[in-house]
Amino acid sequence: MVKVGLLVRLEAKPGKEQAVADFLCGGLPLVQEEPETINWYGIQMGPSTFGIFDTFPDDAGRKAHLGGKVAAALMANAGELLSAAPTIEMIDILASK
Repeated sequence: MVKVGLLVRLEAKPGKEQAVADFLCGGLPLVQEEPETINWYGIQMGPSTFGIFDTFPDDAGRKAHLGGKVAAALMANAGELLSAAPTIEMIDILASK
């Protein structure tokens, strides 16, 4: 059962929208290696606004993900791809199906 999650907002630099979309799609195999990441979604909310929504059974799983390969790759590429630092919100899951 999922209890916690992350909601990450990413704003692409002008001209880097496709690169951000490609980065998110390319991150899926890395996340699939994380047993405590129950759900992971790379999403697009507007022409240059992207995000990640993911869920975990507990805070330990969330912390493991934040220390994982996708998070490291995101921070390593943020300066090149994003117009601002990612907004990372830690959330509690109240209900899910």
